[in-house]
Amino acid sequence: DPEFRFFLSLIFIIFVASYIINMISNDSSSIGLRDLMFHTVSTVTTTGFTTSTTADWPLSISFLLLIGAFIGACSGSVGGGVKSWRVMIMLNHAYSNIMKIIHPSSVVTLKIGARSVDDNVATSVWGFFSIYVISFVVLLLAILISGLDLESAFSAVGACLNNLGPGLGVVSENYGDINSFSKGTLAFAMLLGR
Repeated sequence: DPEFRFFLSLIFIIFVASYIINMISNDSSSIGLRDLMFHTVSTVTTTGFTTSTTADWPLSISFLLLIGAFIGACSGSVGGGVKSWRVMIMLNHAYSNIMKIIHPSSVVTLKIGARSVDDNVATSVWGFFSIYVISFVVLLLAILISGLDLESAFSAVGACLNNLGPGLGVVSENYGDINSFSKGTLAFAMLLGR
């Protein structure tokens, strides 16, 4: 299945990038290979399980894992995020449009594996993605207005909108220390993410 191969490739790329960042990091607290692999799979699939605290990890690794959660799981799963098949459609649609610009008289069809994807489906996916990004930005602004720092606000909105759970900064362990307005906004983000 092309989607499953894409998803496994994504997990592998994020894991390797995290491992390289961990190796070149000047931080004295090295992350174990097993912990890094577990957290990569758990975060990218939006499962949200943790085996150790990630607050001591380099911020770049935590941020990379959070970005992976935005893509989320495969279609048909209960994982959050945009979903792998939508990302594949957007990437292939962008590629076919670039090819049409380079070669205007060529006939380029949008395919995922052996299956053709209708242009209306690609347009719908781009529409969904636009709504997703707009929702994220509005929710992020609401959380920033409530007084949370950018790192915590970005990760909290991302974690709640993708139904991930753990975030970064103030919300790395739990959401108990944030104010009621932020909690209500993030609860709405969780409903919106579903």
